[in-house]
Amino acid sequence: MGLVDKIFGEKKQGNVEGYIDLEKYIETNKTIPPAKMYVRVGEIHRYEDLRQFSDYVYGGNLLLLDFSPIADEEVILKRITEDLKKMVEEINGDIAGIGNNMMIVSPANVKIDRRKLRGGYV
Repeated sequence: MGLVDKIFGEKKQGNVEGYIDLEKYIETNKTIPPAKMYVRVGEIHRYEDLRQFSDYVYGGNLLLLDFSPIADEEVILKRITEDLKKMVEEINGDIAGIGNNMMIVSPANVKIDRRKLRGGYV
């Protein structure tokens, strides 16, 4: 008798060659309400993509925007950043840079805490 057999008992029906069918243990709960806000990662390739990302934030969702494809195009990046700053100001959201090629854009009434959390072990 193997370790798994000791834990789960003898091989039962539906158990093929020592494998356990986990689908029968998955609980389906359809009473979970939909989320009020979603978080999505976006990647911007051109200025025209900004409309789609703005609509997502206007819809009350948080956006992590990867701008590495246009990081070398300073004029376009500056224009996009200025438009995003105006948008979050209009909706009372927030915007902050993360690392070298990412921005976080938050919807209305969501502010970004710019202080890093650090673990106790340094």
